Amino acid sequence: MKQRTFERSHQLQWDNLECWLDNLDKRKRLENQEAVKFPQQYRQVCQHLALARDRHYTPNLIERLNRLVLRGHQHLYRTKSQLMTQIVHFILVDFPQRVREESRLVALSGLLFFGSLFIMFIGVQINPKLVYTLMNAEQVHQVEKMYSPTAEHLGRNREADSDFLMFGFYIRNNISIGFQTFAGGILFGLGTLFFIIFNGLYIGCVAGHLTYVGYNVPFYSFVAGHSSVELMAIVLAGAAGLKLGLALIAPGRLTRLQALHHAAIQSMQLVYGVIAMLLLAAFIEAFWSSNATIAPLIKYSVGGLLWFLMITYFIKVGHHHAT
Repeated sequence: MKQRTFERSHQLQWDNLECWLDNLDKRKRLENQEAVKFPQQYRQVCQHLALARDRHYTPNLIERLNRLVLRGHQHLYRTKSQLMTQIVHFILVDFPQRVREESRLVALSGLLFFGSLFIMFIGVQINPKLVYTLMNAEQVHQVEKMYSPTAEHLGRNREADSDFLMFGFYIRNNISIGFQTFAGGILFGLGTLFFIIFNGLYIGCVAGHLTYVGYNVPFYSFVAGHSSVELMAIVLAGAAGLKLGLALIAPGRLTRLQALHHAAIQSMQLVYGVIAMLLLAAFIEAFWSSNATIAPLIKYSVGGLLWFLMITYFIKVGHHHAT
């Protein structure tokens, strides 16, 4: 291809990229669509530079494309660096601060969740048939099979044959529970209340039954590792959902739509953290908790340490950044 034809074919693309880079140099933010296209445009110009050099086009063209590539690389690297900085800041500052700011809703969600869990747990010890109020006979049998002392992999679904497949299953299951609990707040908080209490009752039902039949060691050694992250994620998802419901019930001087929008923006900081916690819980559950070759004492110790670290994180981390 002749240089003139090459330039006519790509001139508009180079001009667009140059305009975007000029805006970035002036610390102007790109529009959403431009920001999405920027990496692709940059890679295409890199290809154009390689072609220009390979075809021995004029030094002026090669120099222009080289400047665009260098400027694009600087801004692309800076964007990635800023994103990583934002993620770290969220983990170390924004998330724990938001949890403390919503401490009342977190406490209410925790009381409902753990309260229903322990009530059902105790109820099953007193009346073992209570397990059948939430589970049918087949489900009870399946749970017993999953946590049998003779099971090679604890908590494993019979249809999954690898830790990686179970990792995917746990992600889907955990995210589903978290989303339902949060999104239920749109029904004036009633959906959130239902899922908080139901999940508490269901977990208490399973724990109570397995304790009653004597599967204490396999069950508790399985849940010890990921329980802190997963259970607290459910509680925080509940707090986020309750915030939505409260905004609809008591919007104050705002319209309900305005109050809901404001509450949703604040709740999303909780939701982002919940998603990260549920992903971490799924990873631990698939690759650590299900491994029956690890001694129960080690699992209990790690589980206790994770509970301590999580509580310390939410109480202590991010205080020095508060204004």
